[in-house]
Amino acid sequence: MKPLTQRAVLTTVIALMMHYNSTAQVKSKEKTSFQVSAPWSADYDVRSDIAMVYGINDANGNFEERVKGYRDKGYEVQFMTGIAWGEYKDYFLGEWDGKNHLDEGQVMQNGETIWHGKNVPYTVPSASYLAYMKTHVKRAIDAGVSAIYLEEPEFWARAGYSEAFKKEWQNYYGFPWMAQHESPEATYLSSKLKYQLYFNALKEVFSYVKSYSLSKGKRVKCYVPTHSLLNYSSWHIVSPEASLANLDGMDGYIAQVWTGTSREPVFYNGKSKERVFENAFLEYGSMVSMTAPTGRKIFFLTDPIEDRARSWDDYKINYQATFTAELLYPMVDNYEVMPWPNRIYKGKFAVEGMKERQPISPAYATQMQVMVNSLNQMPLSKNKLNGSHGIGVLLSNSLMFQNFPSHQGYSDPYLSNTYGLAVPLLKHGIPVETVHIENLANKNTLKDIKVLVMSYSNMKPLSAEYHELLSKWIKAGGVLLYFGRDDDPFQNVKEWWNTGQNSFKAPSEHLFQLLGINPGAADASYKIGKGKVYVVRKDPKELIMKAGGDADYLAAIKSAYETDAKAGDLIIKNNFLLNRGPFVIAAVVDESPSSEPLTLSGNYIDLFDPELPILTQKVIAPKTQAYLFDLDKIEHKNKPQVLAAAARVTNEVVNKQQYSFIAKSPSNTNNIMRILLPNKAGSISAKLNGKDLIINKNEWDEKSQTLLLGFQNYSEGVEVNIKLK
Repeated sequence: MKPLTQRAVLTTVIALMMHYNSTAQVKSKEKTSFQVSAPWSADYDVRSDIAMVYGINDANGNFEERVKGYRDKGYEVQFMTGIAWGEYKDYFLGEWDGKNHLDEGQVMQNGETIWHGKNVPYTVPSASYLAYMKTHVKRAIDAGVSAIYLEEPEFWARAGYSEAFKKEWQNYYGFPWMAQHESPEATYLSSKLKYQLYFNALKEVFSYVKSYSLSKGKRVKCYVPTHSLLNYSSWHIVSPEASLANLDGMDGYIAQVWTGTSREPVFYNGKSKERVFENAFLEYGSMVSMTAPTGRKIFFLTDPIEDRARSWDDYKINYQATFTAELLYPMVDNYEVMPWPNRIYKGKFAVEGMKERQPISPAYATQMQVMVNSLNQMPLSKNKLNGSHGIGVLLSNSLMFQNFPSHQGYSDPYLSNTYGLAVPLLKHGIPVETVHIENLANKNTLKDIKVLVMSYSNMKPLSAEYHELLSKWIKAGGVLLYFGRDDDPFQNVKEWWNTGQNSFKAPSEHLFQLLGINPGAADASYKIGKGKVYVVRKDPKELIMKAGGDADYLAAIKSAYETDAKAGDLIIKNNFLLNRGPFVIAAVVDESPSSEPLTLSGNYIDLFDPELPILTQKVIAPKTQAYLFDLDKIEHKNKPQVLAAAARVTNEVVNKQQYSFIAKSPSNTNNIMRILLPNKAGSISAKLNGKDLIINKNEWDEKSQTLLLGFQNYSEGVEVNIKLK
């Protein structure tokens, strides 16, 4: 064998580097993901970029085998597990260290533990529990995962009576435990401690992840999958939420928003009921406002079904609503496309008119796969939702601190003191934003806000600094609408505004003092520097818990926006519309001044229809949504390309004679694809391992120059070859 020449060696090195870089680029793509505890199966091989393998002990253990199973199929493999609960029976029952730890469960006033499953309590995170959790993340890192997700750091508001919690109280506050049901102050202090316990827990475990992974010569990322602040507040759960964004080594979040969270009833116009699209829009928005100023990465989650047993029809309608809501945030392009794909593809649920539970229908599976695979191409966009921008509602982590138990007869049904400021705006077609008070020090937080609405009936400021920042913003030209009677029992808890040198009866008084005003019990407005302040002595719940209660509120918003902020005309409508590259996302709300449908004209593929029809007009009725591919926005119109498909397309090859690719999706599902071609195809073949498959759909549309192609999906990949004329 002759020795290689210097040029040949150089050529070989360059080729290897190019191959390495190409492989690294493929490996590093982390745009879409799913979480799964079950081992890999062709029946739910979703083909996202990331498989988040769930739990060391889940699915009968065999963790390393499960990791290898997904890695061998080409996935970037990462690790997810619960931080407040999980399959940790070996810890709780004493197998891990010889001690029974069931006494570390979260306990209610009646002495009962809150369980997530048999022998799986929601946990008060002790030092020994965190030591145990470190063994799980260590094992995951040793298995080669590239990221750790510690999900749902949850402490129930109704808990706080265990000996373990009382011990943590004494250590944190330095004085004996107080039963939270006995006073507003005890409730508030209890919630603050719950908040801090899981902040500290995540800080400690993430710090270990970073140090241990670096000792192994790599940097493993850390994420927190969490429900929104709105949902946790509504469900009476306390979690660190926004404060985590300031943790060193915290890389980002998964926004766990889906039908199960968004169908929580909310009031509007005197009626409480499910308003899934509106609630989902606000939930995703609260996650964006929590993270955007900090630059942390965020994935949006949707789920084609949900935890509660409902019908497939119910799942489909609400999946479309939540899916549309997530896409209306053009600054986010990372998605967890589904949790538990084995449950979706292998589970059985009710179907109206049928006695036996049914698996997912072929049509819904195809539609879902079209939607899921479109997310791999979903671009970031600088486009904005249609409507009047620059109106924000202020939120704080302390929303979670005063919702359970109630005191002195004061109640806030369905978090109405928060939704009261936001839902009326959405119902009038205003793309309202949420603003986290904890992020006010970041210059990006209020950069584009013209009118800010707030109340302290639903939350309390955790620092006086926030008022100083608000005062500065108002004096520079911001317009603030403050709503509240300031008479809820939590106004008087011992906090910074009424201790030390401060003796304010309510936290708002401190803000008003900085602004140089002294509002009384009547509504008033004040010119403050270049800005303006409105003080309205109503609690926000009064705006939505009675019919027509939002009329004066909307009039005040209009005056503040148009006259004071000089932000232009306030546009009132009943729809939301956004273009992201070739994708058109639209929603029409009901209970709006207008009941007219939204009509879009153009050349579209309907991505909510499993037949992928070509439309020249789409009529979107109130309380429905649309997801379209705009054929007029196609780039490289002369290039053959798959525009929409119920499979993931790879290995594309284009030349003058043919267009070929491989299509992968869960086996035993039906693929449908809309393919752009320069002209009608010659022969078409679909092969699995070299054997021809039946093509059950082969329709050419001359006007759109697209081929509708259908065949059965296989996770191994179907090789498609289209001869070009």
